[in-house]
Amino acid sequence: MTIATAYWCVLIAAALPYVWIFVTKTGAPKYNNRNPRAWIAKQEGNYKVQRANGAHLNALEAFAPFAAGVVLAQLAGVDPARIALLAVAFIVLRVLHGVLYIADVPLGRSLAWLGGYACVIVLLALAAMGIA
Repeated sequence: MTIATAYWCVLIAAALPYVWIFVTKTGAPKYNNRNPRAWIAKQEGNYKVQRANGAHLNALEAFAPFAAGVVLAQLAGVDPARIALLAVAFIVLRVLHGVLYIADVPLGRSLAWLGGYACVIVLLALAAMGIA
């Protein structure tokens, strides 16, 4: 794997929140695009919509540290194959996180979140140590 693989993963991570918001907006009838936040707030009892929206928000929160980790690790001279492996693992875990979030599997969701977070921490730590 090359650094390009990791960069593709950054692109996928940037797009992932919009996959989950698509699920949110198609998860209930009468979606109102004039005021989407108010529409989501009115979806009490529609747990699939609420969980998909939660996956969307969490994916947005996870993106910046992941992208920074990939870029900083690359700038620090970390082995590109190691960066790519961590980036691919992050994407797999984040997709799994969203699927488990929407499916209402809280323990699995939390473990997938933790695994993705660990990938980010390792990327940032490798960058800080400058490990090639």
